[in-house]
Amino acid sequence: QVQLVESGGGLVQAGGSLKLSCAASGRTFSSAAMGWFRQAPGKEREFVAAIGWRGDSIYDEDSVKGRFTVSRDNAKNTVYLQMNSLKPEDTAVYYCAARYTGRYSSRSDAYYYWGQGTQVTVSS
Repeated sequence: QVQLVESGGGLVQAGGSLKLSCAASGRTFSSAAMGWFRQAPGKEREFVAAIGWRGDSIYDEDSVKGRFTVSRDNAKNTVYLQMNSLKPEDTAVYYCAARYTGRYSSRSDAYYYWGQGTQVTVSS
């Protein structure tokens, strides 16, 4: 069983930064593709970024590219999401997810394991 625990969320002013962490346990982390998703109130869960086991990554082009950076430390079984130049529209619960078959994906249904989420609130 894989467990994912997010941390690092909080309240920040527009233009500020936050770094989210997702600690994984229960299975070989280095072989997992990891994704970050978010869900704002009243909206569907949406893709933010993903990273493969070798460190290659993809982002949602429209909303976060150029502001967010996904990275991983396989020695620490942790994936990170550095968020800069935050905007009020980035307010959401952020989830990390893991898959152990295939490459990273922007589709939420490609991921089998999910964390409980961490709240990010950006004030204007």
